[in-house]
Amino acid sequence: MTNEDFYRQLFDKHDKTEAVASNREIAAWALQVIRLLFPEQSKQEFHTIAELKDEFKRLRNELCLVMSATKACENCDSDQLSKSVFEQLPEVYRLLNTDIQEIFEGDPAARTEFEVIRTYPGFFAISFYRLAHVLYQHDVPLLPRILTEYAHSKTGIDIHPAAQIDEYFHIDHGTGIVIGESCVIGKHVKLYQGVTLGALSVSKNMAFTKRHPTVEDYVVIYSGATILGGETSIGHHSTIGGNVWLTKSVEPNSTVYHKPALVVLNKNKD
Repeated sequence: MTNEDFYRQLFDKHDKTEAVASNREIAAWALQVIRLLFPEQSKQEFHTIAELKDEFKRLRNELCLVMSATKACENCDSDQLSKSVFEQLPEVYRLLNTDIQEIFEGDPAARTEFEVIRTYPGFFAISFYRLAHVLYQHDVPLLPRILTEYAHSKTGIDIHPAAQIDEYFHIDHGTGIVIGESCVIGKHVKLYQGVTLGALSVSKNMAFTKRHPTVEDYVVIYSGATILGGETSIGHHSTIGGNVWLTKSVEPNSTVYHKPALVVLNKNKD
């Protein structure tokens, strides 16, 4: 194949490919929804609910054009889907307010709830996750992943939209956190930066199985901890120390930590 043939095929492919909304457009829609719920994030003028619904239907339909074989796009009523998604916004708003409360009350550095809403990357990532999770539950293709990956790119916090996260969720600092697809996280859970809730294996045949941990209520996991495996469960009211590596379950009310042997030398004396 000559270079000329190669480029001709590329341009032919572009001509035959349906126009699909960019990730930036999709993220912009999500920001409109989140800022509608929390105007503290921006003082801009917003669309009406009807316009937000219409934009959602447009984005979803464009993605379905290139994914027409998926279950989500077969025999789906766009109007009903949009109605169902927006009917869940009050619950998203309620959940996010519990997250705000948990972050504000759990972080001595937080002076106001406004500060949490406006500046905290953890809340930003949780906001996108909560909205993406609703879309995921409705089998909307691609949009949920695009939204959580947008938040990932902005905050360094990677939450799969399929993860099940209960109310009063607190991410402190957050950079480098990974929460896998089949994670189940209870109420009043606090994660610090660099925590990984991942799978023991990334084999493709484990798709659609429970391969990520369960974290029960009132658990704190400190920075750098790695917890792996679908059968791994962290019991309620437990504390997991920094840099801990866990692949087995922990009983409720446990404290797990390393006991490193540190040697400190004084240059002047030694």
